[in-house]
Amino acid sequence: MSAWDNFFVAQVGASAALAGLLFVGVSINISRLLQQPGLLDRALQALTLLITILVIASLGLVPVSTSVELGIEILVAGGAALVILTALSRQVYKHTESRHGGLAQSSTALIESASALYLASGAALLIIGWVGIDLVVAAILLSYVISIIIAWVLLVEVNRLPPPSARV
Repeated sequence: MSAWDNFFVAQVGASAALAGLLFVGVSINISRLLQQPGLLDRALQALTLLITILVIASLGLVPVSTSVELGIEILVAGGAALVILTALSRQVYKHTESRHGGLAQSSTALIESASALYLASGAALLIIGWVGIDLVVAAILLSYVISIIIAWVLLVEVNRLPPPSARV
C-alpha cells in the first residue's frame, strides 16, 4: 500500500487547493449566483466532490493493515457523498427550468456516478483486496472532471446569462 502514498499525498494537496479556489471563485460571483436559484447547490456539489477526494485520499494515507479496513472507510465516505450529492441534485432539479430538465438529469447521473465509483472501489477492496484500489483512481479523476466543469459554469458561464429581470 505504501506505493500509493505519493498518489494520495498529491490528491490531498490538489483537492484542497481546488476547493479553496472554488471558494474564492464563488465569493467573486456571489451576487450573480444568488440571482439564479440552484447555482449555490451546484457549487456545493463541486465542493462535495472535492472534499470527498480530500477525505478518501487522507484515508489512503492512514496506515491500515488490511484492504478490508480501507474498503469500509471508502464505502462510508462514498456513501456519505452519495447522500449529500443526491440531496443537492434534487434541489438543483427543483429550480431547473423544464426546457433544461434533460441536462439536469444527465448532470445528476454523472455526478452520482462518481459516488458510485467510490462505492464500487470500497466494495472491490472488501471482496478482491488491494487490486480494487485502481477504482479509486477512476473515481477521483471523474470527481475532478465533474467539479471543474461545475466550477467553470459557476465562474464563467454564469456571467454570460442575462440578469433575471432581463429575461422574458
